[in-house]
Amino acid sequence: MDISLVLAALRRHKIIASLVVLEIAFTCAVICNAGFLIAERIERVQRPSGLAEDSLLRLQLSAAKRGDQDALAQTRTDLAALRAIPGVQSATVVSQIPYGDSSSNSGVNLRQDQDAPTLDASVYLASPEALPTLGLSLVAGRDFSAQDYIDWQPGTAPGEINIPTAIITQATADRLFPQGNAVGRQFYSWGSQPTQVVGVVERLTRPSETDDPSSMEYSMIFPVSVPYTSGANFLVRTQPGQRDNVLEQATAALRESGPPRIFGLNNGSIESLRDRYYRNDEAMAWLLALICVSLLVITVAGIVGLASFWVQQRTRAIGIRRALGATRVQILRYFQTENLLLTLGGSLLGALLAVALNLLLMQFYEVPRLPAAYLLLGLAVLVPLGQLAILQPALKASRVEPATATRSA
Repeated sequence: MDISLVLAALRRHKIIASLVVLEIAFTCAVICNAGFLIAERIERVQRPSGLAEDSLLRLQLSAAKRGDQDALAQTRTDLAALRAIPGVQSATVVSQIPYGDSSSNSGVNLRQDQDAPTLDASVYLASPEALPTLGLSLVAGRDFSAQDYIDWQPGTAPGEINIPTAIITQATADRLFPQGNAVGRQFYSWGSQPTQVVGVVERLTRPSETDDPSSMEYSMIFPVSVPYTSGANFLVRTQPGQRDNVLEQATAALRESGPPRIFGLNNGSIESLRDRYYRNDEAMAWLLALICVSLLVITVAGIVGLASFWVQQRTRAIGIRRALGATRVQILRYFQTENLLLTLGGSLLGALLAVALNLLLMQFYEVPRLPAAYLLLGLAVLVPLGQLAILQPALKASRVEPATATRSA
C-alpha cells in the first residue's frame, strides 16, 4: 500500500488525526511513568529482609516509672522466661528491627583519620542468640562468643564505647573490602579503637528507606546487650505453626516476670509489621495500576469512537474505492495502516512527554530517572492495543457495498 495516500488522507482530516495522536501521547506519557513507579514499589515490597519473618515475633515494652536500676538484669530474666515457653526456639533482644519505628546508623571508616566515612550503615545492638533468632545465614566467619558481649551502660554515647568485634552483611563487606576476605579485617565506627569483623551474614536490611536503594543492606551487628528500657525489642522465634499461641504466652510471661510495664502498640509478628510498613507502597501501586487501566480503556474507546465517526464521514470515498476494485481486505488494511501511523506518532510524542514528566517528578518528588525500557514498554502496549481498537471500525468499513456508498452521495 502507498503510504503517501494514507498521509494525504490524514492531512485532509487534521483535527481527528490530531485528537487521536494527542490522546495516545498523553496515555503513553502517563503509563510509562506509572509503570516505572509501580515496578519500583513492587521491587521495594518484595525486597528480602534476611529475617525468618514467618516465625518471628516482636515484643516491645517500656518501664512504667523512671529509675529502674536493674533494667539489664530484668531483661535477662525476661529472656529466660521467653525461652522457657513451649514452642519457642530462641529469643534475643535487639536495639532495632527492620520495619520498626526508628533507625540508628553510623559512619564506617577504614582508617581512623578519614575525612569522610566509607559508608553509612545501620547499627544493630544484639544480645546472645541474635543470629539464630533472626534467622540470619552466616556466609563467612563465626557467630559471637560469650566473651564478645559487653553490656550497654545508660547515658553512654556511641563515641565512648569501643566495640571489639562485629558481624556485617555481605553488601557491607563487599563495599568495605572489595578484594574479599572480610573476616579478620578491621574498621572504625564506634569509639577510638578498631572493630574486627568476625562474621559475615548474607543479608540484613536497614530498618527504614534510604535515598540510595543500593545501600539498603549496609548493616552491622554489635554484640552489645541492651536493656528493655532503651526501647529495645524482644524477638522470639517460634516453631512452625506456634506463632499465635506463643504470642499470647509471651505477653503473659513478660507481665509476670517483672514489675508493671507498658507494652507497645505494634507487638506481634514481623509479617504484620512488614504489611504495615509497606501498606502505602501497595496502595500506591494499586492506584497507579487502576489509573493505567482506566487510561487504556478510555484510549481504546476514544480510538473506536473517532474511527467509527471517521468511517461514517468517508463512506462515499470507501464506496468509490470498492467500485474501482478495492477488496475488503485492502480496505481493512488501509484503516489498519492509517491507525498504525497515528499510534506510532502518538507513542513517539508520548515518549517525549514521558521524559519531560519524569524530569518534573525528579525535581519535585525525588523520583529516579525513567529507564528507556519503559518508553519501549509504552510503545509495545499502545501499538497492538491501537490496532485492536481499530479492528471493529475497519471491519465495518470493509463491509460497505459500492452501490450503497454511491447512493449515499
